[in-house]
Amino acid sequence: MAADRTDQGPCPGRGRDWRGRALDAGRGGGSRTGGLPGHADAGPVVRSPDPGRPDGRRSRAGQFVLPHRLRHRGPEHGPGSRRHSASRGLVRWIGGALLVAALALGAPALADPVRARTTSGVLVGERRADGGVAFLGVPFARPPVGERRWKPPQSVAAWSGERAASASGPACLQTSRGWNAADAARASEDCLYLDVRSPSHAPGAKLPVMVWVHGGANHAGSGAGTVESSLVDQGVVLVSVQYRLGVFGFLSHPDLTREQGGASGNYALMDILAALGWVRDNIAGFGGDPANVTLFGHSAGGQDAGLVMLSPRGRELAARGILQSGMPGFGFPPRSLRQNEAIGEDLARRVGARSLGDLRRISGDDLLKAADDLTAPLDDQGFIWTQAVVDGAVLPKAPEALLADPGVKPMIVGSSAREIALFGGEPERARIWASQAFGTRAPQVLAAYGLDRDPPAAADPVRGDAVMQLATDRMFRCPAATTARLRHAAGGRIWRYELDVAAPGQAAVSHGSELTYVFDRPVEGRPPMQAYWAAFARTGDPNGPGLPPWPAESGAGERLVFAAAGPRAQKGQETNCRFHTRP
Repeated sequence: MAADRTDQGPCPGRGRDWRGRALDAGRGGGSRTGGLPGHADAGPVVRSPDPGRPDGRRSRAGQFVLPHRLRHRGPEHGPGSRRHSASRGLVRWIGGALLVAALALGAPALADPVRARTTSGVLVGERRADGGVAFLGVPFARPPVGERRWKPPQSVAAWSGERAASASGPACLQTSRGWNAADAARASEDCLYLDVRSPSHAPGAKLPVMVWVHGGANHAGSGAGTVESSLVDQGVVLVSVQYRLGVFGFLSHPDLTREQGGASGNYALMDILAALGWVRDNIAGFGGDPANVTLFGHSAGGQDAGLVMLSPRGRELAARGILQSGMPGFGFPPRSLRQNEAIGEDLARRVGARSLGDLRRISGDDLLKAADDLTAPLDDQGFIWTQAVVDGAVLPKAPEALLADPGVKPMIVGSSAREIALFGGEPERARIWASQAFGTRAPQVLAAYGLDRDPPAAADPVRGDAVMQLATDRMFRCPAATTARLRHAAGGRIWRYELDVAAPGQAAVSHGSELTYVFDRPVEGRPPMQAYWAAFARTGDPNGPGLPPWPAESGAGERLVFAAAGPRAQKGQETNCRFHTRP
């Protein structure tokens, strides 16, 4: 789909995101910037039944959507404009409105309460009619509000009695861009909650654990609804986590750096690390194996999962990772701490803050508004929060250097054959970007993609036209290939894929098409991504009984192509990736 198509909501033709219905009954009320009733600092929590049902049972949708899109940044982004971008409109969607599951869960959510003990207290979750159990809205850190804004996450205070865990927590604070309206409406800075679902209530069962990091360009989205996936039927404990977004999750400032011992920023990555710490300490009580944790995510969530896997602390908490259409650097050069501090100084000027105290007292909504005009040292401001920040602490080095470390754990990485329509899908904009990005090499780059002629080279039936191929190579396919190459060179095990098959209902494969095949109930004849993912979570190798062989990277550019006729192994370097060498 074109980057600047008319916005039709999270699922074109299907109306409102189901989470707008299913989560109306959740913890969507309360202050957007302060704590909510029953937040992580509270004592005993008793949640009222679903107000939407007279029998007190919580509504459950029969399908869910995981949309991940980037917003349209301002009017025209033509050459020479103040906010010139490589993309026209800067990618109106990332992952766009995809149906990821059609769940035939017909059973009432609160069929039978079930309890689990954590390091902070007792949770009361739901035992499902199929024998599975779910615990929703579980706090893994104290609310990052007030004086805790822009600080590392702090451990949850213990509570007495029992705490209800039957509704997902609020989304992290974000601006509505249309597609994420349901999340934005129930958003709060008090958002560090996770959901857990197990195939059975069997503490100590040591099942493999999969921890999901949602996408949304690091400024939108939520983890709610993910654990309803049929992935649990593969015998895994599924966890979905949330993390501070945008200016709340990634801001640095010189005063924050001084306050926090020489580093600041990357609070979102710290949140994910804190969630992994909670998993290590508590997941055995939910039937999971704390020593067998797979961290996975899509788009910005894939990037964040990758960066956490590269961080020294992350290596201790996750056994392996899966990066779906989101590499550690997204193909951009990383941002230094000083560059990120400059963004924080700009924010402070815009809101009239003279001190950290001022910044922490300003409302979250005012910060969101001011943050919309911030700029970063990269050529596409739509990706301001997806440029990796080398803060010296969470990320001690650039992603490329960390990928060369032999201590990094095994990974699956990959992308769709077509991802997002940068440059507004227009050849002339792509040519302008190439001339700026590659200088004297631009003619060589344009010739390689068939953009040196007018009209450009004919479109490939799978990978799309020349502009789409350039855009996908720049941010997705080539960063994945580079990541695989660097990990192999360091002695690590890594498997790469490319998805050629569109999601059901799509005209062509695109960013996020893999979500339906990872989360939806498997259907014969469709890409068996869920089976490969589950095998990887169980054993550290995606290969398993009944699955076509998937070769690991050996230096020859091996990858598994999920094609319409079925998965097939291929090898050979992506020739145009010689122009795009960042991970």
